[in-house]
Amino acid sequence: MFETTKISGDKVAFYQELNSQLDHLLEGEPDWIANLANAASLLYLQLETINWSGFYLYREEQLILGPFMGKPACVRIPLGKGVCGTSATNRETIVVPDVHAFPGHIACDAASRSEIVVPILDGDRLIGVLDIDAPVAERFDDEDRKGLETFVSILNKHVDWSKF
Repeated sequence: MFETTKISGDKVAFYQELNSQLDHLLEGEPDWIANLANAASLLYLQLETINWSGFYLYREEQLILGPFMGKPACVRIPLGKGVCGTSATNRETIVVPDVHAFPGHIACDAASRSEIVVPILDGDRLIGVLDIDAPVAERFDDEDRKGLETFVSILNKHVDWSKF
């Protein structure tokens, strides 16, 4: 059984420990559903001041809701729409300090005020995005971006995307 302890410290140390926990949590398990579910849960338990963490997966030319923690969410997001669709289309991380200022923001939870979305790629192939929402403005910064991009790279190391 995997035990997690609440992580503290500055953001650099926090993400080093979070990513180490993810690496150990996923060790030896290639299944994408199991690993995405555990990754969403780990983020939800460890990140302070968030109200949603999870994944949208690229299927049928759109993003479809995958494993997550938080309130029920939008099920389908067109590419290029909202923060998730824009991140997927551009294949780059997007940090949004105030979602109300983001053109075309899709409000799945009216309480969300800021958001970070990290694309998940298998080589050139778009798999989906990691999406994290917070009920406070300016929750995410460049340290979060770096830490969560590393989080996704560790996830990719463990998942066998050929079965996705």
